[in-house]
Amino acid sequence: MLIINGAYGEGGGQILRTSLALAAILQQPIRLENIRARRKNPGLAAQHLASVRAAALICEASVSGDALGSTSLTFEPQSDPIPGLYEFDVSEARQGGSAGAATLVLQTVLLPLTLAGGPSTVTVKGGTHVPWSPPFHYLRDVFLPTIRPLGFQATLELLAWGWYPAGQGEIRATIPGRDKTDESSKTLSAVAEARGALKHIHGVAVASSLPAHIAQRIRNRAANLLDEARLPHAIEPQRVRSVSPGAGIFLAVEYESGWAGFSALGELGKPSEQVAQEAVEALLAFHHSGARLDEHLADQLILPLALSGQSVTLSMEKISEHTRTNLWVVEQFLGPVAHIDPSQGAIQFTAKCNGQHHV
Repeated sequence: MLIINGAYGEGGGQILRTSLALAAILQQPIRLENIRARRKNPGLAAQHLASVRAAALICEASVSGDALGSTSLTFEPQSDPIPGLYEFDVSEARQGGSAGAATLVLQTVLLPLTLAGGPSTVTVKGGTHVPWSPPFHYLRDVFLPTIRPLGFQATLELLAWGWYPAGQGEIRATIPGRDKTDESSKTLSAVAEARGALKHIHGVAVASSLPAHIAQRIRNRAANLLDEARLPHAIEPQRVRSVSPGAGIFLAVEYESGWAGFSALGELGKPSEQVAQEAVEALLAFHHSGARLDEHLADQLILPLALSGQSVTLSMEKISEHTRTNLWVVEQFLGPVAHIDPSQGAIQFTAKCNGQHHV
């Protein structure tokens, strides 16, 4: 059994999610200790408990320690990831409900099910656009297009918007899976090391169960800032319905050989124009950096790139503690797969010569 120290590095929930995904893929029994030790409220919160239960279901794992507030967990997979029809609801993990991130629960099971020997449909209910987690639009418009050439296939639909504090959003993932018996037919594309020229910026400014002028104001400010920067864009203002009101802007940047994403959420007392400015300023800072990966994509690509076994060097907008920690977790399972070079602001992945970990 592999022991993972949840207090390592940034000591957050990503250690848990990456460990669960790799345990399911490799059928590796694990014990997690000191779960979320560096957080204000350590242990399993609702979204983490939902991730544990989701991962356990797809590989028939034996689990102990799966309770709210638990700081240790034993997880023992009994099978390869099993394709099928799944539904997970973050609100069921805690009495009174939860707006815990549906996107983070989905990320826990997404890669294992893309490697399963058949198709799956996964519905996750919870927060779809909430703080401290990737919004639905980032997964759909940035993360999935980036990992598709590596052999990880999925499509996403937003069935309902979910904001803090009620959540109750809904995402559906359609995952074709892969037939592991036909290894010879696999043709994977490499992830390009340079992003190339900017092609287009597209996005949505949203007012959810709020007046429509909020979305329009967010959109107009973002458009004006991008016009000043002379960058091509198309941002759609939308007014939608949801259980809790919410607002935000979600921008995806398409380059010749890559994607990046930026967003900002509204909150009580924050002007609509400030919401737009936060997202656009982050976008412009990344664009002018010339980096291949935005801060969040650098973290999220570690596991799929390590599993694909490709050799590539990718420049990063920022070397975060989150990225360093996630690499450490992956290497507990797979051994050395990459090296972070602070002097170059880059992460260098090394191909596994024996192909043992290739998807």
